[in-house]
Amino acid sequence: MEGAGDLTAEAAEAAEAGGAPGAAGPGRGGKPRGTVRSLLRLWPHVRPARARMAAAALCAVVASSLALLIPLVLKWMVDGPVAERDAGGVLLGGALLLGLGLAEAGLFGMRRWLIARPLAAVEASLREALYRHLQRLPVSFHDGWPSGQLLSRGTSDLTLLRMFLAFPLTFLLVNATTIVFGCAILLQQEWTLGLVLLAPVAPLMVLCSVFEARYAAASRRAQDQAGDLTTVVEEGVLGIRVIKGFGRHRSQARRFRGLSASLRGTELHKARLLGGLWAVIVLLPELAIGAALVLGSVRVADGELTAGTLVAFLSTALALRWPVESIGFLLALTQEAATAAERYFEVLDVPVPRDREQVGAVRPRDGDGRAPLTGGGRAPLTGDGLRFENVGFRYADAPPGSPPVLDGVHLRVAHGETMALVGATGCGKTTLTALVPRLLEPTAGRITLDGVDITTLPRARLRELVAVAFEEPTLFSASVRENVLMGADGAGEADLDRALEVAQAAEFVHALPQGAGTEVGEQGLSLSGGQRQRLALARAVVGRPRFLVLDDPLSALDVHTEALVEAALRQVLATTTALVVAHRPSTVLLADRVALLSGGRIAAVGTHRELLGSSAEYRELMSGAPNRPEGLPREGGSPG
Repeated sequence: MEGAGDLTAEAAEAAEAGGAPGAAGPGRGGKPRGTVRSLLRLWPHVRPARARMAAAALCAVVASSLALLIPLVLKWMVDGPVAERDAGGVLLGGALLLGLGLAEAGLFGMRRWLIARPLAAVEASLREALYRHLQRLPVSFHDGWPSGQLLSRGTSDLTLLRMFLAFPLTFLLVNATTIVFGCAILLQQEWTLGLVLLAPVAPLMVLCSVFEARYAAASRRAQDQAGDLTTVVEEGVLGIRVIKGFGRHRSQARRFRGLSASLRGTELHKARLLGGLWAVIVLLPELAIGAALVLGSVRVADGELTAGTLVAFLSTALALRWPVESIGFLLALTQEAATAAERYFEVLDVPVPRDREQVGAVRPRDGDGRAPLTGGGRAPLTGDGLRFENVGFRYADAPPGSPPVLDGVHLRVAHGETMALVGATGCGKTTLTALVPRLLEPTAGRITLDGVDITTLPRARLRELVAVAFEEPTLFSASVRENVLMGADGAGEADLDRALEVAQAAEFVHALPQGAGTEVGEQGLSLSGGQRQRLALARAVVGRPRFLVLDDPLSALDVHTEALVEAALRQVLATTTALVVAHRPSTVLLADRVALLSGGRIAAVGTHRELLGSSAEYRELMSGAPNRPEGLPREGGSPG
């Protein structure tokens, strides 16, 4: 039967894509929404494709209905031309059967053609919405979610949703329509035999209800475990140098095998559930068909039923066998799709922090071509610099009763001033710098730029004003040019050259095979640590930012290169307001003043010389800075 063939082909594809991904910690648990509620949330993405999907479903319903006409043609042929030995009638009946078969095949082919393009668009829409949302979520969200879990939601889960829209969604409707029409035909032909065939319906409904509840839990568990496995694989690939360097490949392999064995056990549990359901779904209808065949044969022998009626009855029953038997498989795929939708929307339901500025306001440009610093309808303010006013911060997952990372921080970096931020390891320096571009949100107090509260600025505008460079530089699988120019919209080749000169990166970049067009590879690992850090610094200064936040940007440089970078960096710092996390006296000397962070508070502020004389903690920090011979590369850096 064409419908069964179409369904089987897609079933194989769906099964190959199944057993997919999962959620970890943050996405686990919670009460399931229910299959229908979870899947209905896909409607906004499906709406643009509704016309073609409806047409495809109509083609499948008509094709299945045509298949139910075949038993009626057989009945006419057996009771008519065959019984009367009418060769012309037999040929006519054969032509009718051939025409019905061709029409059925053509309609199923039309269904595939109608649905392929719009479903690809729906999947692309879902993937784009997820990626866009992930880019807008705060850093604290990404800190709490394993990246493998997010990857699984954007890949395997979306594949399951596409397969549901292409296959179970249509065939649940088609099979339900086929079963209803088929049962009506059976009862119309011979109601007593029809009741025999309908006897298994009630127990099958109860069984499917129990199966759905159990399979839902197993499906969620399997997708969660697959997400955990994805995380381990990703960490193993990105951390391969550490794994090899410490000889930990065996322990990593054991970890992978353990998670893989758990996933395998869950998948086998799902297979047992589906196998048990399928066995009962196949057995009960077969027993009913057998009983109807015996009873019908007796009635034909007694002359109470024509042979054509019995043939048509059994043909209709056999035509209904596949729609009934496929119920279990369709329910399994539907439940997996519902779980995938639930996991997908777990991420999309995470709220994006809202800006308090007026949406759509047009900002006039100032003298340097950039919008003046405004917020919340207030007039532009200039010259006040960067202020931290009673700023506090506590991580959401911090143990109850533990002290906050930052507590009542008061600090002002005057307009055009460079402030060095020093403190012991773990005192909160990086956290404080992350608050300025709103990578993290303070839990108390406020931060202002030129007198404007940063929470009243659109994030896009804030990040035009504030450029950042982190201690651990991140480069992307793109060219040097693309990585550096990412730091400013509209920057050109002249800006690129200037930024590379400031970061003392021009020489090694020009020596690369394609110069600035050279691809740096994933994470930029084809470059040395010092080269990556210099490109990250170039990215920070390429846009001539009004405010600059640098988190120990020179830690991976050797002494000679560090001195060259510092000399060029002084020119940049002279034209901007900067906050620089520093660990060594050479970096501190770039600053006009120094702030000592201790115990979550600013313990002292002054020049380098003043703090050396007044603060024992500051003297200890500076004397503990590494002091290497000239030309000896620092750890993780390179001589060039």
